[in-house]
Amino acid sequence: MSDSIPAMWMRGGTSKGGYFLASDLPDDTAERDVLLLGIMGSPDIRQIDGMGGADPLTSKVAVVSASDREGVDVDFLFLQVFVDKPIVTDSQNCGNILAGVGPFAIERGLVAAQEGETPVTIYMENTGQIAVARIQTPGGRVSYEGEARIDGVPGGAAPVPIEFKDTAGSTCGALLPTGNPVDVVEGFDVTMIDNGMPCVVLRAADIGITGEETPEELEANTALTARLELIRLACGPRMNLGDVSEKSVPKMTMVSAPRNGGAISTRTFIPHRCHKTIGVLGAVSVATACLIPGTPAHALARTGSGATRQMAVEHPGGEMTVVASVDESGAVESAAILRTARKLMDGHVFSR
Repeated sequence: MSDSIPAMWMRGGTSKGGYFLASDLPDDTAERDVLLLGIMGSPDIRQIDGMGGADPLTSKVAVVSASDREGVDVDFLFLQVFVDKPIVTDSQNCGNILAGVGPFAIERGLVAAQEGETPVTIYMENTGQIAVARIQTPGGRVSYEGEARIDGVPGGAAPVPIEFKDTAGSTCGALLPTGNPVDVVEGFDVTMIDNGMPCVVLRAADIGITGEETPEELEANTALTARLELIRLACGPRMNLGDVSEKSVPKMTMVSAPRNGGAISTRTFIPHRCHKTIGVLGAVSVATACLIPGTPAHALARTGSGATRQMAVEHPGGEMTVVASVDESGAVESAAILRTARKLMDGHVFSR
């Protein structure tokens, strides 16, 4: 059997994965990726021979290290381990896995816990963004217990509020990579946007769905999935992402009018499986699209008014509220979101 390495398994938001100190993983990227594929049990649709949960949302990795950047506590690299392909990619962030980085950093001694609450400033290596997560630390220890609830996760947990800074264009180089609020791609009106997560936003009705379908129904619609992939591949170069055939971005979000009192209703492919909820930074990008006149989302959305907008982005598992601060022109200046996290296992994990 291969040697083991230290790891902590955590639920972060509505995702789950392995958290590693960078110093415990190989420096060589190819060697690291082979190790992580073995740990997760990929490629295999069941991931039966590894720790992955047979879903992109449970086949994720956080690599964390102490930061030498001014004003930053830790550096965080997110890695998506594909389920059915031998691919490990760093082409995106993950705001859900991000929710576990602060507790992990404190547990591993990278950040000293304060009494009551400990802010952890995190540099996201994938895109060069900064986030500040506030971790509950009564008595100088991380607490995972609490009453905060997020849709897609049963029960309550300690709140992990996260504020994102400088997210616009973090991957694509601009909030609207083409400079346009709407473009026509393969005959469809789309918004190509990046406010922390590269997304292609289009009307559900335009592509032949109501927006009320379950993820399982949408995944079974082969005509829909083929059409979405055609659009995604065409958008990739226009978003400065190049050939995205083996990348997990951009995400494809179909929007419709809200049904449960929120700002917008969504169904998102990530990119080939339909998300049971919606990604944190994906929700930020979609909420931002709702605030831009002329986009397919803007005409459908209920965005409220004022300098601070609480926008509930509806998804198959409920909703995710994005708190957007806007300037006098209506442009988004910053965004914050509430997540929770829970430690599931701390020990050693084996690769094959």
